[in-house]
Amino acid sequence: MNSVLVTGAARGIGKAVCLRLAQQNWQVYAGVRKLSDGEALVAADSRITPVVLDVTNPDHIAALDEVLPADLTAVVNNAGIVADGPVELLDLDTLRNQFEVNVFGAVAVTQAVLPRLRATRGRVVFISSLSGRISTPGTGAYNSSKFALEGLVDALRVELRPWGIHTSLIEPGPIATDLWFGATDMVDTTTAHLTDAQRELYSAHLAGLRKMSQQVPKIAAPVDSVVNEVEKALTAKRPRARYIPGLAGKIQVVVTSLTPTPILDTLFALVSGIRRR
Repeated sequence: MNSVLVTGAARGIGKAVCLRLAQQNWQVYAGVRKLSDGEALVAADSRITPVVLDVTNPDHIAALDEVLPADLTAVVNNAGIVADGPVELLDLDTLRNQFEVNVFGAVAVTQAVLPRLRATRGRVVFISSLSGRISTPGTGAYNSSKFALEGLVDALRVELRPWGIHTSLIEPGPIATDLWFGATDMVDTTTAHLTDAQRELYSAHLAGLRKMSQQVPKIAAPVDSVVNEVEKALTAKRPRARYIPGLAGKIQVVVTSLTPTPILDTLFALVSGIRRR
């Protein structure tokens, strides 16, 4: 039986991946931060085994060795968070935590399971984002973490070739999960923590970011569009290095790659409500 560890499995993409793979008779180990989240997953499908796993906690990472089967065949690194706000106003501890979860946590989990995957010639999948290719105003912290993840995975993919371990990136745009449906609340929380002077200085940027956050749910793709690509990465005879869910994401990548940087900068500024003074 194929077996997989999925991080960030309590909700959204991670939960949907767990349920799909369990339905396909995979032995699923669902990484969750709270036991109650694990109980909810088991209630949804008894074939899922919850594992308490905060990817930033070294003790949780070390404990995986006692929980996971020796013949683990895959890991899906899905755990991730979003920090927003203009770069000048970013709290550095918040920026560090962005990288702790999205980059260092993903690497730590992968390092922990690679001895098992080497024995099974298994698969490694990372949930990245189109934000790992295209950076936009107000999301620099998140963009930079995904850019970093993509660079690491590009190296890892080649490094693991001697052992037949296939490594893939999934690069979705906005997906219909609670993460993106709560985007406006996230912007409001970030704004509330700024000083009056900061809010005044970046008032146009923050207003533009809030407006964009309200548009995201309207263009969000279904979760299944990502799950389908994860399943392909785990089962295809020759999995791709990158999977972009949905036609809209593929078009976005092509268009931005062909558009000169000054024009892209102008477009992003216009959409974000940023004007020259």
